[in-house]
Amino acid sequence: MSTMPDYRGWIVRATAGRDKDGLFCVVGVDQGRKRLLLADGRRRKAARPKAKDFNHVKLLTDGFDHPAIQTLKQGEALSDKALRRALAAFRDQLEV
Repeated sequence: MSTMPDYRGWIVRATAGRDKDGLFCVVGVDQGRKRLLLADGRRRKAARPKAKDFNHVKLLTDGFDHPAIQTLKQGEALSDKALRRALAAFRDQLEV
């Protein structure tokens, strides 16, 4: 059984389900079920991430440079407030 790569820190958009078109950050990977664990810091907190099938998200970036994302990539815990700020900064970058 192969393991999924570490996708922590990726910014994705949900393409299916009730959270369709929502912007999320990958905060972990469920290796057993091969799902991404997503959080946005508001509706879906980092402590209780949403498990989403890899085929139900669209990758927006894997290299967004924000201090909160770097913290997440280093394997450290991330607060919901920091996650919301990182996603807001990413949204602002999209609108420019």
